[in-house]
Amino acid sequence: MINFTVGPVQSSEKVRSIGAEQVPYFRTPEFSDLMKENEKLMKKFAKASDDSRVVFITGSGTASMEACVMNLFTSEDKVLVVNGGSFGNRFVQLCEIHDVPHEVIALEKGKTLTREELYKYDGMGFTGFLVNMHETSTGVLYDIDMISEFCKKNDIFLLVDAISAFLANPINVKEQHVGAMITGSQKALACPPGISVIVLSPEAIERIERNKVKSMYFDLQDALKNGERGQTPFTPAVAILIQINERLKEIEAQGGVESEIKRIATLAEDFRTKIKELPFEIMSESLSNAVTPLHPTTASAYDIFTTLKDEYEIWVCPNGGDLADTLFRVGHIGYLTEADNDALIHALEDMKKRGLI
Repeated sequence: MINFTVGPVQSSEKVRSIGAEQVPYFRTPEFSDLMKENEKLMKKFAKASDDSRVVFITGSGTASMEACVMNLFTSEDKVLVVNGGSFGNRFVQLCEIHDVPHEVIALEKGKTLTREELYKYDGMGFTGFLVNMHETSTGVLYDIDMISEFCKKNDIFLLVDAISAFLANPINVKEQHVGAMITGSQKALACPPGISVIVLSPEAIERIERNKVKSMYFDLQDALKNGERGQTPFTPAVAILIQINERLKEIEAQGGVESEIKRIATLAEDFRTKIKELPFEIMSESLSNAVTPLHPTTASAYDIFTTLKDEYEIWVCPNGGDLADTLFRVGHIGYLTEADNDALIHALEDMKKRGLI
């Protein structure tokens, strides 16, 4: 099986081997040292300041999205939310659940956020900005430099879900004045699902410290306090945190974040070049390196997903809802190679010969 989804993705042999080991006890100096190393490398790869902090939540990326909304904003805030797909809509839902006043920039699926659209909200007193750097459901990559400039001009706290963008596209938490950045273990970190990660700027830490959140598990004050000793408040997904440590050290040894982004970008470009002769349209105005969204012009997207899975042992990423039959996505993150791209292309060419696409 070759996995071209955007999470969970394929892992290296060493990362996989850790998952087969007995899970060690974690309230130890050794595990604390490992967690501090995880924090150090995450800050380095996110290009965060030395006085930033990193919190590791046992839960999916949505858990950290919710933790951020709960801990960083209150009913006194007024936030602007970009909603261009199912993950942008998730931020909208979280603001509704936690009574955070908000307005929505609603975008058509596959469309990017333009400067003209963004600056309609200039000078309107917003205190927070919530955006999925890469709207994974449609493959759209938003211009974080443009959004950062807008937020700096308006003194707005910027929360970025970089769950599928981190390590696939550049992000500089310090220079882009990102207040908090979220990612997850099962994306370009290429580990099993179960851990989400929040990189917190000093401004985010100040917001957390002055806010009393009504939650035990998602209290980031508690998480930060325990993190000082390299621990978590509750039992974490220990094995995945050890796998993350191995993966971060792999990236460091292979040239760091720039090298990893280049590797993923090369895979994406290789695939997009090879797909040109097949009956697909790339459905995004602004592409991430992480994924290529494809609209089949001659067949159902979901049927293509099913046939690849059942007859060729290749996973691509289907969509749900009104996009189920019109769009599927091919991921470029994880332990993939150009030879894997070739295998997918050959499968699609064979399906074309068979009259399936």
